[in-house]
Amino acid sequence: MRLLPAAGHRRMPWKNGGGETIEIAVYPEGAGLDAFDWRVSMAIVAGDGPFSVFPGIDRTLAIVEGEGMVLDIEGLGRHRLTCETAPLPFPADAPTSARLEDGAITDLNVMTRRGVRAHRVTRLDAQAPARIEAETGWRLVVALGAMVVSNGREELELSERDVVLLEGPGTIGLSIPSASRGGYLVTIE
Repeated sequence: MRLLPAAGHRRMPWKNGGGETIEIAVYPEGAGLDAFDWRVSMAIVAGDGPFSVFPGIDRTLAIVEGEGMVLDIEGLGRHRLTCETAPLPFPADAPTSARLEDGAITDLNVMTRRGVRAHRVTRLDAQAPARIEAETGWRLVVALGAMVVSNGREELELSERDVVLLEGPGTIGLSIPSASRGGYLVTIE
């Protein structure tokens, strides 16, 4: 179990140069935008426009802050995303454009290389399972508010945008206060 504190996330320009992303974790570690097997990041979207195209990549987006946005995804139609809607999976190589509903948003963006890795993004709140077990792959707990994560040997108190990474087999326990905004569980196989 490894803590990835919010203050340590790496800021970098979007692939299309239209904004800035906050890279949380990437595999292999240090891989560039064209060479990763998987990548977890957040982005502040401050204006309408096209998404970066990533050939051979599957992506899931979840809105973590702001009023929401509407995505037009070629071949998949129009989708409205807000903090309350479920994370949206779609191919990152499908041309996609975004229209903000009422000001800037922050999103959680998970991407995996198709045919190499696969992922799921699940919302966590006070009713979330108290234990998360993994046999293989990676589990990332992305905090949007206060929570405690433990593995039986250590206990970590997370604040907003802190992340815990669990690689390979293991079990982690979660404690999310009812007043917390919760977070997301990213599962990568």
